[in-house]
Amino acid sequence: MVASDHVVLPSPRVDPSPSEPDTVVVDPLAHLSYVAAVTSRLELATGIVILPQRNPVVLAKQVASLDLLSGGRFTLGIGAGYLEPEMTAVGVSFGDRGARTDEYLDAMDQLWHASSPAFSGEFVSFSGVDAHPKPSNVRVVVGGHSASAFRRAVTRAHGWFGIGTPADVRGHLARFPARPDGFRISVSAQVPLSASVIREYEDLGVDELVIHPPMFDGTVDEVLERNAEFTG
Repeated sequence: MVASDHVVLPSPRVDPSPSEPDTVVVDPLAHLSYVAAVTSRLELATGIVILPQRNPVVLAKQVASLDLLSGGRFTLGIGAGYLEPEMTAVGVSFGDRGARTDEYLDAMDQLWHASSPAFSGEFVSFSGVDAHPKPSNVRVVVGGHSASAFRRAVTRAHGWFGIGTPADVRGHLARFPARPDGFRISVSAQVPLSASVIREYEDLGVDELVIHPPMFDGTVDEVLERNAEFTG
């Protein structure tokens, strides 16, 4: 289960906003906390949280809490964001988003892993505090298609979350730095899926493919019949 994030949307809609301003976007951490409570095996992920818009100290606690409550099923997908009106609405300079993303990752890492957390940066500072629970096994993946996002993914995270067709993904991966062992690639597909299309993604090295809700319209039997080509 992957949950997306937009605190607000531009109104009226302007490019590159993905949705009309009246689109319902439930907070992803609230969404996944609800799902965690009614499932026991389903993997949970944000795809993605717009990190510069969040307080990293608060987000670190929310992530650690969701990790605990879900039994270690949560993956934190983050990105730097791309909608300037949204950033402005929450009081964040659009030009600072990359620097904030890197700094917030470092600050959260301190709160999750240091025995005496402390951090001093341009945007966040703390010392003389501690935070529990500590997450047991939170994976961090980075979303985005810029050179900065690719660098951030391979140097600061466990994987990359992308969007696009097989051709799009092929182009993105050609621009990637060398990937470390265990690095995982997750992609939100933007084409109708069939067994052959899924094989295209697999041949590109995609480890996880996000399937969108329309594929699950109908009864269980109807869904299985429609998707039997690659669900069997």
